[in-house]
Amino acid sequence: MHVIIFYKVNEMKLFNTKTNQIEEFKPIKENEVSMYVCGPTVYGDAHIGNARPIIIFDTLRRLFAALNYKVDFVSNYTDVDDKIITKAIQENVDETVITQRYIDAYESVRKSLNTLPVLSNPKVTETIPEIVEFIQDLVDKGYAYNVNGNVYFRVEKAEQYGEISKQRIEDLLVGARIEAESEKENPLDFTLWKKTEEGIQWESPWGLGRPGWHTECVVMIHDHFQHMIDIHGGGMDLKFPHHENEVAQSRACFNHSLANVWMHNGMLNIDGEKMSKSLGNVMLAKDMVKLLGGPVVRWLMLSTHYRAPINITEDVIETAKTEVNKALAVLKQIEIKSQLSNYDLSSNQTSEFYSSFLNAMQDDLNTPNAMKSVFDVIKSLNNLIRSKELKDELRVHYNDLIKMLDILGVEHHVTILNSHQIELYQLWNQAKENKDFTLADTYRQQLINENVLV
Repeated sequence: MHVIIFYKVNEMKLFNTKTNQIEEFKPIKENEVSMYVCGPTVYGDAHIGNARPIIIFDTLRRLFAALNYKVDFVSNYTDVDDKIITKAIQENVDETVITQRYIDAYESVRKSLNTLPVLSNPKVTETIPEIVEFIQDLVDKGYAYNVNGNVYFRVEKAEQYGEISKQRIEDLLVGARIEAESEKENPLDFTLWKKTEEGIQWESPWGLGRPGWHTECVVMIHDHFQHMIDIHGGGMDLKFPHHENEVAQSRACFNHSLANVWMHNGMLNIDGEKMSKSLGNVMLAKDMVKLLGGPVVRWLMLSTHYRAPINITEDVIETAKTEVNKALAVLKQIEIKSQLSNYDLSSNQTSEFYSSFLNAMQDDLNTPNAMKSVFDVIKSLNNLIRSKELKDELRVHYNDLIKMLDILGVEHHVTILNSHQIELYQLWNQAKENKDFTLADTYRQQLINENVLV
Protein backbone atom coordinates (compact mmCIF):
# COMPACT_ATOMS: atom_id res chain seq x y z
CA MET A 1 0.00 0.00 0.00
CA HIS A 2 1.31 3.47 -0.90
CA VAL A 3 0.56 6.51 1.17
CA ILE A 4 1.45 10.15 1.16
CA ILE A 5 4.31 10.51 3.64
CA PHE A 6 4.59 13.51 5.95
CA TYR A 7 8.01 14.26 7.44
CA LYS A 8 8.91 15.93 10.67
CA VAL A 9 11.24 18.90 10.45
CA ASN A 10 13.33 17.99 13.50
CA GLU A 11 14.90 14.72 12.33
CA MET A 12 17.92 16.15 10.54
CA LYS A 13 21.29 15.21 11.99
CA LEU A 14 24.50 17.01 11.01
CA PHE A 15 28.14 16.73 12.00
CA ASN A 16 29.12 19.91 13.81
CA THR A 17 32.81 20.76 13.49
CA LYS A 18 32.50 22.97 16.56
CA THR A 19 31.51 20.08 18.84
CA ASN A 20 33.17 17.38 16.73
CA GLN A 21 30.07 15.18 16.78
CA ILE A 22 26.83 14.46 14.95
CA GLU A 23 23.94 16.39 16.46
CA GLU A 24 20.21 16.68 15.91
CA PHE A 25 19.65 19.86 13.94
CA LYS A 26 17.53 22.36 15.84
CA PRO A 27 16.91 25.61 13.96
CA ILE A 28 17.01 28.95 15.72
CA LYS A 29 13.61 29.78 14.23
CA GLU A 30 11.07 27.00 13.78
CA ASN A 31 10.86 25.69 10.20
CA GLU A 32 13.52 28.16 9.03
CA VAL A 33 17.20 27.71 8.21
CA SER A 34 19.80 30.48 7.97
CA MET A 35 22.85 29.27 6.07
CA TYR A 36 26.03 31.00 4.92
CA VAL A 37 28.72 29.42 2.75
CA CYS A 38 32.05 31.10 2.07
CA GLY A 39 32.25 32.04 -1.59
CA PRO A 40 35.25 32.48 -3.90
CA THR A 41 37.94 35.10 -4.12
CA VAL A 42 37.32 36.16 -7.71
CA TYR A 43 40.71 36.40 -9.40
CA GLY A 44 40.52 33.27 -11.59
CA ASP A 45 38.28 30.51 -12.91
CA ALA A 46 36.83 28.05 -10.41
CA HIS A 47 38.58 24.66 -10.37
CA ILE A 48 36.75 21.40 -9.81
CA GLY A 49 37.59 21.49 -6.08
CA ASN A 50 35.63 24.75 -5.83
CA ALA A 51 32.64 22.95 -7.32
CA ARG A 52 32.38 20.53 -4.40
CA PRO A 53 31.08 23.01 -1.78
CA ILE A 54 28.80 24.51 -4.44
CA ILE A 55 27.20 21.09 -4.95
CA ILE A 56 27.27 19.92 -1.31
CA PHE A 57 25.57 22.94 0.18
CA ASP A 58 23.11 23.32 -2.68
CA THR A 59 22.10 19.69 -2.03
CA LEU A 60 21.71 20.42 1.69
CA ARG A 61 19.57 23.41 0.85
CA ARG A 62 17.40 21.28 -1.47
CA LEU A 63 16.98 18.70 1.28
CA PHE A 64 15.83 21.33 3.76
CA ALA A 65 13.34 22.64 1.19
CA ALA A 66 12.01 19.09 0.64
CA LEU A 67 11.50 18.88 4.41
CA ASN A 68 9.43 22.08 4.27
CA TYR A 69 12.00 24.43 5.74
CA LYS A 70 12.24 28.01 4.54
CA VAL A 71 15.94 28.45 3.70
CA ASP A 72 17.79 31.78 3.70
CA PHE A 73 20.96 30.85 1.78
CA VAL A 74 23.78 33.40 1.43
CA SER A 75 27.19 33.07 -0.22
CA ASN A 76 29.60 35.96 -0.67
CA TYR A 77 32.11 37.16 -3.22
CA THR A 78 35.52 38.28 -1.99
CA ASP A 79 36.16 40.95 -4.59
CA VAL A 80 39.19 42.64 -3.04
CA ASP A 81 42.48 40.81 -2.54
CA ASP A 82 46.18 41.15 -3.33
CA LYS A 83 45.85 38.64 -6.18
CA ILE A 84 43.01 40.66 -7.71
CA ILE A 85 45.06 43.85 -7.43
CA THR A 86 48.12 42.18 -8.97
CA LYS A 87 46.09 40.82 -11.89
CA ALA A 88 44.49 44.22 -12.50
CA ILE A 89 47.90 45.89 -12.58
CA GLN A 90 49.24 43.24 -14.98
CA GLU A 91 46.29 43.79 -17.34
CA ASN A 92 46.25 47.56 -16.79
CA VAL A 93 42.55 47.55 -15.91
CA ASP A 94 40.41 48.45 -12.93
CA GLU A 95 39.94 45.77 -10.29
CA THR A 96 36.21 45.64 -11.04
CA VAL A 97 36.98 44.40 -14.56
CA ILE A 98 38.79 41.40 -13.06
CA THR A 99 36.22 40.66 -10.38
CA GLN A 100 33.20 40.96 -12.66
CA ARG A 101 34.82 38.67 -15.22
CA TYR A 102 35.28 35.89 -12.68
CA ILE A 103 31.99 36.49 -10.88
CA ASP A 104 30.28 35.95 -14.24
CA ALA A 105 32.39 32.82 -14.83
CA TYR A 106 31.55 31.47 -11.36
CA GLU A 107 27.83 32.10 -11.86
CA SER A 108 28.05 30.27 -15.19
CA VAL A 109 29.54 27.25 -13.39
CA ARG A 110 26.82 27.37 -10.73
CA LYS A 111 24.13 27.47 -13.40
CA SER A 112 25.71 24.56 -15.31
CA LEU A 113 25.60 22.53 -12.07
CA ASN A 114 21.86 23.15 -11.72
CA THR A 115 22.11 24.98 -8.41
CA LEU A 116 19.21 26.92 -6.96
CA PRO A 117 19.66 30.72 -7.06
CA VAL A 118 21.46 32.09 -4.01
CA LEU A 119 19.22 34.51 -2.13
CA SER A 120 22.06 36.98 -1.57
CA ASN A 121 25.62 37.38 -2.88
CA PRO A 122 27.17 40.15 -0.75
CA LYS A 123 30.44 41.64 -1.95
CA VAL A 124 33.25 42.96 0.21
CA THR A 125 33.44 46.19 -1.81
CA GLU A 126 29.79 46.88 -1.02
CA THR A 127 30.26 46.32 2.73
CA ILE A 128 33.24 48.59 3.50
CA PRO A 129 31.48 51.07 5.85
CA GLU A 130 30.13 48.18 7.95
CA ILE A 131 33.56 46.51 8.00
CA VAL A 132 35.29 49.72 9.15
CA GLU A 133 32.69 50.19 11.90
CA PHE A 134 33.13 46.57 13.01
CA ILE A 135 36.93 46.88 13.22
CA GLN A 136 36.64 50.13 15.16
CA ASP A 137 34.38 48.36 17.63
CA LEU A 138 37.04 45.67 18.13
CA VAL A 139 39.67 48.36 18.68
CA ASP A 140 37.46 50.14 21.21
CA LYS A 141 36.94 46.87 23.10
CA GLY A 142 40.67 46.18 23.25
CA TYR A 143 40.56 43.16 20.92
CA ALA A 144 42.39 44.96 18.12
CA TYR A 145 45.24 47.45 17.80
CA ASN A 146 46.60 49.78 15.14
CA VAL A 147 50.25 49.86 14.14
CA ASN A 148 51.18 52.34 11.41
CA GLY A 149 47.86 51.93 9.60
CA ASN A 150 47.66 48.15 9.96
CA VAL A 151 45.06 46.84 12.40
CA TYR A 152 45.54 43.42 14.03
CA PHE A 153 43.33 41.17 16.16
CA ARG A 154 44.73 40.11 19.56
CA VAL A 155 44.41 36.33 19.43
CA GLU A 156 45.50 35.89 23.07
CA LYS A 157 42.37 37.79 24.19
CA ALA A 158 40.15 35.20 22.44
CA GLU A 159 39.59 32.80 25.35
CA GLN A 160 37.98 30.05 23.26
CA TYR A 161 40.36 30.32 20.32
CA GLY A 162 40.73 26.89 18.71
CA GLU A 163 37.13 25.71 19.20
CA ILE A 164 36.64 25.12 15.47
CA SER A 165 40.06 23.72 14.53
CA LYS A 166 40.72 22.06 17.91
CA GLN A 167 44.13 23.74 18.14
CA ARG A 168 45.58 25.40 21.23
CA ILE A 169 47.24 28.82 21.15
CA GLU A 170 50.27 27.32 22.93
CA ASP A 171 50.75 24.71 20.21
CA LEU A 172 50.25 27.23 17.44
CA LEU A 173 52.86 29.53 18.97
CA VAL A 174 55.43 26.72 18.93
CA GLY A 175 55.04 26.32 15.19
CA ALA A 176 54.50 29.98 14.37
CA ARG A 177 56.83 31.63 11.90
CA ILE A 178 58.46 34.59 13.64
CA GLU A 179 58.63 37.48 11.21
CA ALA A 180 61.73 39.66 11.33
CA GLU A 181 60.98 43.05 12.85
CA SER A 182 57.28 42.19 12.96
CA GLU A 183 55.04 44.97 14.20
CA LYS A 184 52.59 42.45 15.65
CA GLU A 185 52.33 41.96 19.40
CA ASN A 186 51.98 38.22 18.79
CA PRO A 187 52.87 36.19 15.66
CA LEU A 188 49.36 34.66 15.71
CA ASP A 189 47.61 38.03 15.51
CA PHE A 190 45.84 38.40 12.17
CA THR A 191 45.11 41.40 9.98
CA LEU A 192 41.78 43.20 10.17
CA TRP A 193 42.79 46.24 8.11
CA LYS A 194 45.75 46.36 5.75
CA LYS A 195 47.56 49.55 4.78
CA THR A 196 47.96 49.58 1.00
CA GLU A 197 49.88 51.83 -1.34
CA GLU A 198 48.66 50.42 -4.64
CA GLY A 199 45.40 49.15 -6.03
CA ILE A 200 41.93 49.68 -4.67
CA GLN A 201 41.79 51.31 -1.21
CA TRP A 202 39.38 53.06 1.12
CA GLU A 203 39.53 55.77 3.76
CA SER A 204 39.47 54.59 7.37
CA PRO A 205 40.34 55.91 10.85
CA TRP A 206 43.74 54.22 10.37
CA GLY A 207 44.48 55.59 6.91
CA LEU A 208 44.03 54.32 3.36
CA GLY A 209 43.78 50.56 3.07
CA ARG A 210 41.52 47.56 2.61
CA PRO A 211 39.96 44.91 4.87
CA GLY A 212 41.58 41.66 5.96
CA TRP A 213 40.04 38.45 4.60
CA HIS A 214 39.02 36.96 7.98
CA THR A 215 36.91 40.00 8.90
CA GLU A 216 34.86 40.24 5.75
CA CYS A 217 32.60 37.21 6.19
CA VAL A 218 31.79 38.01 9.83
CA VAL A 219 30.52 41.44 8.85
CA MET A 220 28.61 40.24 5.78
CA ILE A 221 26.88 37.55 7.84
CA HIS A 222 25.89 40.06 10.52
CA ASP A 223 24.86 42.62 7.92
CA HIS A 224 22.45 40.17 6.24
CA PHE A 225 21.13 38.09 9.14
CA GLN A 226 21.57 40.49 12.08
CA HIS A 227 21.94 37.54 14.46
CA MET A 228 23.61 34.17 14.99
CA ILE A 229 22.92 31.78 12.12
CA ASP A 230 22.09 28.07 11.95
CA ILE A 231 24.80 26.81 9.58
CA HIS A 232 28.14 28.13 8.36
CA GLY A 233 29.73 26.04 5.64
CA GLY A 234 32.84 25.78 3.50
CA GLY A 235 35.72 23.57 2.51
CA MET A 236 37.92 21.80 5.05
CA ASP A 237 40.77 24.14 4.11
CA LEU A 238 38.82 27.07 5.59
CA LYS A 239 38.51 25.53 9.05
CA PHE A 240 41.82 27.11 10.07
CA PRO A 241 42.64 29.91 10.12
CA HIS A 242 39.68 31.49 8.31
CA HIS A 243 36.73 30.08 10.24
CA GLU A 244 38.63 30.03 13.51
CA ASN A 245 39.35 33.71 13.12
CA GLU A 246 35.75 34.44 12.20
CA VAL A 247 34.56 32.88 15.45
CA ALA A 248 37.16 34.78 17.49
CA GLN A 249 35.95 38.12 16.10
CA SER A 250 32.27 37.23 16.48
CA ARG A 251 32.75 36.27 20.13
CA ALA A 252 34.68 39.48 20.75
CA CYS A 253 32.07 41.72 19.13
CA PHE A 254 28.77 39.85 19.42
CA ASN A 255 29.38 37.36 22.27
CA HIS A 256 28.46 34.32 20.17
CA SER A 257 30.20 31.83 17.88
CA LEU A 258 28.51 33.16 14.71
CA ALA A 259 26.83 29.83 13.82
CA ASN A 260 25.31 26.94 15.75
CA VAL A 261 26.57 24.37 13.25
CA TRP A 262 29.86 24.53 11.36
CA MET A 263 30.09 22.21 8.34
CA HIS A 264 33.17 21.44 6.26
CA ASN A 265 33.39 19.35 3.12
CA GLY A 266 36.45 17.18 2.44
CA MET A 267 39.11 18.02 -0.13
CA LEU A 268 39.58 16.66 -3.62
CA ASN A 269 42.36 14.54 -5.10
CA ILE A 270 43.14 13.64 -8.70
CA ASP A 271 44.33 10.04 -9.10
CA GLY A 272 45.39 9.95 -5.46
CA GLU A 273 47.28 13.26 -5.50
CA LYS A 274 46.19 16.57 -4.06
CA MET A 275 45.16 18.92 -6.84
CA SER A 276 47.69 21.75 -7.19
CA LYS A 277 49.13 24.09 -9.81
CA SER A 278 52.65 22.88 -9.04
CA LEU A 279 51.65 19.29 -9.95
CA GLY A 280 49.89 20.51 -13.06
CA ASN A 281 46.72 18.56 -12.27
CA VAL A 282 44.29 21.43 -11.75
CA MET A 283 40.98 20.78 -13.51
CA LEU A 284 38.73 23.76 -14.17
CA ALA A 285 35.10 23.26 -13.22
CA LYS A 286 33.81 24.66 -16.51
CA ASP A 287 35.97 22.20 -18.48
CA MET A 288 34.79 19.21 -16.47
CA VAL A 289 31.15 20.21 -16.83
CA LYS A 290 31.65 20.67 -20.58
CA LEU A 291 33.26 17.22 -20.81
CA LEU A 292 30.87 15.26 -18.56
CA GLY A 293 27.74 17.37 -18.17
CA GLY A 294 26.36 18.90 -15.00
CA PRO A 295 24.37 15.83 -13.85
CA VAL A 296 27.43 13.56 -13.97
CA VAL A 297 29.64 16.09 -12.13
CA ARG A 298 27.02 16.45 -9.39
CA TRP A 299 26.62 12.67 -9.10
CA LEU A 300 30.38 12.21 -8.95
CA MET A 301 30.72 14.77 -6.15
CA LEU A 302 27.85 13.26 -4.16
CA SER A 303 28.95 9.64 -4.55
CA THR A 304 31.39 10.13 -1.65
CA HIS A 305 30.26 11.36 1.77
CA TYR A 306 30.76 15.12 1.94
CA ARG A 307 33.15 15.00 4.91
CA ALA A 308 35.46 12.47 3.28
CA PRO A 309 38.11 13.33 0.70
CA ILE A 310 37.07 12.44 -2.83
CA ASN A 311 39.51 10.91 -5.29
CA ILE A 312 38.67 11.52 -8.95
CA THR A 313 39.85 8.75 -11.27
CA GLU A 314 38.75 7.49 -14.68
CA ASP A 315 36.93 4.61 -12.98
CA VAL A 316 35.05 6.99 -10.67
CA ILE A 317 34.04 9.16 -13.63
CA GLU A 318 32.87 6.18 -15.70
CA THR A 319 30.84 4.84 -12.77
CA ALA A 320 29.14 8.20 -12.31
CA LYS A 321 28.31 8.41 -16.03
CA THR A 322 26.83 4.90 -16.01
CA GLU A 323 24.72 5.48 -12.90
CA VAL A 324 23.33 8.83 -14.07
CA ASN A 325 22.50 7.36 -17.47
CA LYS A 326 20.60 4.49 -15.81
CA ALA A 327 18.47 6.92 -13.82
CA LEU A 328 17.71 9.22 -16.75
CA ALA A 329 17.17 6.35 -19.19
CA VAL A 330 14.51 4.66 -17.05
CA LEU A 331 12.66 7.98 -16.65
CA LYS A 332 12.75 8.49 -20.40
CA GLN A 333 11.42 4.99 -21.08
CA ILE A 334 8.56 5.50 -18.65
CA GLU A 335 7.66 8.89 -20.11
CA ILE A 336 7.62 7.49 -23.65
CA LYS A 337 5.61 4.41 -22.68
CA SER A 338 3.11 6.45 -20.69
CA GLN A 339 2.46 8.80 -23.61
CA LEU A 340 2.02 5.94 -26.06
CA SER A 341 -0.41 4.27 -23.63
CA ASN A 342 -2.22 7.44 -22.50
CA TYR A 343 -1.08 6.65 -18.96
CA ASP A 344 -1.09 9.57 -16.49
CA LEU A 345 2.18 9.72 -14.54
CA SER A 346 1.14 12.51 -12.17
CA SER A 347 1.13 11.49 -8.51
CA ASN A 348 1.50 13.04 -5.08
CA GLN A 349 2.35 9.73 -3.45
CA THR A 350 5.72 8.31 -2.47
CA SER A 351 6.82 4.90 -1.26
CA GLU A 352 9.26 3.30 1.14
CA PHE A 353 12.02 3.98 -1.39
CA TYR A 354 11.69 7.74 -0.92
CA SER A 355 11.39 7.31 2.84
CA SER A 356 14.66 5.35 2.92
CA PHE A 357 16.29 7.97 0.71
CA LEU A 358 15.28 10.79 3.07
CA ASN A 359 16.39 8.85 6.13
CA ALA A 360 19.87 8.52 4.64
CA MET A 361 20.00 12.17 3.59
CA GLN A 362 18.89 13.31 7.04
CA ASP A 363 21.70 11.26 8.56
CA ASP A 364 24.41 13.90 8.08
CA LEU A 365 23.75 14.14 4.35
CA ASN A 366 24.77 10.53 3.71
CA THR A 367 24.48 10.67 -0.08
CA PRO A 368 26.21 7.30 -0.75
CA ASN A 369 23.55 5.50 1.33
CA ALA A 370 20.81 7.62 -0.23
CA MET A 371 21.99 6.56 -3.67
CA LYS A 372 21.31 2.93 -2.73
CA SER A 373 17.63 3.88 -2.55
CA VAL A 374 17.96 5.47 -5.99
CA PHE A 375 19.32 2.17 -7.37
CA ASP A 376 16.53 0.24 -5.65
CA VAL A 377 13.78 2.34 -7.19
CA ILE A 378 15.45 2.16 -10.63
CA LYS A 379 15.43 -1.64 -10.37
CA SER A 380 11.76 -1.61 -9.41
CA LEU A 381 10.89 0.73 -12.30
CA ASN A 382 12.73 -1.44 -14.82
CA ASN A 383 10.72 -4.45 -13.63
CA LEU A 384 7.47 -2.50 -13.89
CA ILE A 385 8.29 -1.30 -17.41
CA ARG A 386 8.61 -4.90 -18.58
CA SER A 387 5.08 -5.60 -17.40
CA LYS A 388 2.43 -5.47 -20.16
CA GLU A 389 0.08 -3.63 -17.83
CA LEU A 390 1.01 -0.20 -16.45
CA LYS A 391 0.22 -0.42 -12.74
CA ASP A 392 -0.40 2.35 -10.21
CA GLU A 393 2.90 1.39 -8.61
CA LEU A 394 4.73 2.73 -11.66
CA ARG A 395 3.60 6.34 -11.18
CA VAL A 396 4.39 6.20 -7.45
CA HIS A 397 7.94 4.95 -8.00
CA TYR A 398 8.38 7.35 -10.91
CA ASN A 399 7.50 10.13 -8.46
CA ASP A 400 9.98 8.67 -5.95
CA LEU A 401 12.82 8.90 -8.45
CA ILE A 402 11.88 12.39 -9.65
CA LYS A 403 11.93 13.66 -6.06
CA MET A 404 15.24 11.92 -5.27
CA LEU A 405 16.98 13.38 -8.32
CA ASP A 406 15.57 16.83 -7.57
CA ILE A 407 17.10 16.79 -4.07
CA LEU A 408 20.41 15.56 -5.50
CA GLY A 409 20.18 18.36 -8.07
CA VAL A 410 20.46 15.99 -11.03
CA GLU A 411 18.68 17.84 -13.81
CA HIS A 412 16.03 15.90 -15.72
CA HIS A 413 14.01 17.11 -18.71
CA VAL A 414 10.74 15.31 -19.29
CA THR A 415 10.57 13.61 -22.68
CA ILE A 416 7.58 14.88 -24.68
CA LEU A 417 6.78 13.02 -27.90
CA ASN A 418 5.32 14.87 -30.88
CA SER A 419 2.73 13.33 -33.18
CA HIS A 420 5.36 12.33 -35.75
CA GLN A 421 7.40 10.45 -33.14
CA ILE A 422 4.30 8.68 -31.82
CA GLU A 423 3.42 7.59 -35.36
CA LEU A 424 6.98 6.32 -35.94
CA TYR A 425 6.83 4.33 -32.71
CA GLN A 426 3.51 2.76 -33.71
CA LEU A 427 4.86 1.90 -37.18
CA TRP A 428 7.95 0.34 -35.57
CA ASN A 429 5.78 -1.88 -33.35
CA GLN A 430 3.53 -2.79 -36.29
CA ALA A 431 6.54 -3.79 -38.43
CA LYS A 432 7.83 -6.00 -35.60
CA GLU A 433 4.42 -7.68 -35.28
CA ASN A 434 4.43 -8.30 -39.02
CA LYS A 435 7.96 -9.72 -38.72
CA ASP A 436 9.17 -7.20 -41.29
CA PHE A 437 12.48 -6.73 -39.54
CA THR A 438 14.09 -4.71 -42.31
CA LEU A 439 11.34 -2.10 -42.10
CA ALA A 440 11.39 -2.32 -38.30
CA ASP A 441 15.13 -1.54 -38.31
CA THR A 442 14.47 1.47 -40.52
CA TYR A 443 11.86 2.83 -38.11
CA ARG A 444 14.10 2.02 -35.15
CA GLN A 445 16.96 4.03 -36.63
CA GLN A 446 14.62 6.96 -37.22
CA LEU A 447 13.50 6.78 -33.59
CA ILE A 448 17.15 6.75 -32.48
CA ASN A 449 17.81 9.79 -34.68
CA GLU A 450 14.79 11.48 -33.07
CA ASN A 451 16.31 10.69 -29.62
CA VAL A 452 13.28 8.59 -28.70
CA LEU A 453 15.23 5.36 -28.47
CA VAL A 454 18.78 4.95 -27.19
